[in-house]
Amino acid sequence: MREIFRNLARRKVRSALTVSGIVIGIFAFTTMGALAEHFNSLLDLGVRYAGSAVAVSAPAGVQTSLLPLAKAKELARVPGVAAVYPTYTIQADPGGGGIQMGPPELITAEQPGASAYGAPRLPLAGGRDLAPGSRGEVVLGSAMATQLGKRPGDTVFLPLHPRGTSADLASFRFTVVGVLAKTGNAVDDDAYVSASDARMVLRSTLPEPLRAAVDVNTVAQGFAVYGDKGSSLGELDAIAARINRQVPGVQAQQPSQMVASFKSTGTTFTAVTTGAALLALIIGGLSVANTMIMAVGERVREIGLKKALGAHTGQVMREFVLEAMVIGAIGGGVGYLLGLGLTTLVDNLGGSQPLDIFLVTPRLTAVVLGFAVAMAGAAGVLPALRAARLDPVTALHNR
Repeated sequence: MREIFRNLARRKVRSALTVSGIVIGIFAFTTMGALAEHFNSLLDLGVRYAGSAVAVSAPAGVQTSLLPLAKAKELARVPGVAAVYPTYTIQADPGGGGIQMGPPELITAEQPGASAYGAPRLPLAGGRDLAPGSRGEVVLGSAMATQLGKRPGDTVFLPLHPRGTSADLASFRFTVVGVLAKTGNAVDDDAYVSASDARMVLRSTLPEPLRAAVDVNTVAQGFAVYGDKGSSLGELDAIAARINRQVPGVQAQQPSQMVASFKSTGTTFTAVTTGAALLALIIGGLSVANTMIMAVGERVREIGLKKALGAHTGQVMREFVLEAMVIGAIGGGVGYLLGLGLTTLVDNLGGSQPLDIFLVTPRLTAVVLGFAVAMAGAAGVLPALRAARLDPVTALHNR
């Protein structure tokens, strides 16, 4: 290993430029990969939810998106349905204060016990879950808790009052009873309340004529319909089809179509981001190949002497490939650290409301560093093969 670093030090400027090419490629790979990882973490939540329940909403083209709460009983009678939960989602920050780079902040009705039917379980970082039949309690996602500076036991008013809005904007007092662990996806930006409290908040967001005409305690924005835990996408699709046939006035979406849509979006986004980064990295790999070819040309007599003293073809080849891999490891390490520093800095630019648009995962770290070393090693194979095949007599007479 000492000889490898001595060889790299022979042409310091050239070695530095070669390493710089790897650094730029890995830097791009890290930042673009972290962007793709964050985007895919958001889609992953959608896949897990879409793959565990049938989403039921009002049919397209109707004047109101609200459904009678009594539809839950009709849905529950459909063969294969194990549980039905009304769904409510209201903007937590209707003014959209600050820079909005991620998903919108939402007030969501909790679905107690839904994990028993396959819904993703949301782990708590502190406090407790909502008490059965609770009123005035809220569990905050990690990002919202950080933004508001709230911990279990604190008071928060929801929806948030945007700056510059009128003082009569409805906002309700809640006690924070729990804070969710950071997940890296949309859950971090939500506030979870009971269905009764969600209806109370929903009423305040309705236009005045509709508010007077609609009893929010009798309506839902939609329903999440669950089969037995472990139900396949095909079984959930069959439940959706039966709902559409047997329950009038609703529209059930097939989970398989929603899952396919999420996965297709994730695949496309990942391909675009990583493709751009790999282009920069391939250019760095070509610089490694060029450097190793020049190194072979400069060390012909040295290679010939080693072979004359008994060095095998495999030993010579291994030496040059290892030298290329060291270049990749150095450039990869520096590029990764620069990318990690930039993504961390950008994510925290918002202060109390971080942008949180990158996600550096152990998987990404392993792929980035492993690819840097493997790519550099591959770039050094042909020069190493050329060096290994040199005839020692011819090499020793080279001037």
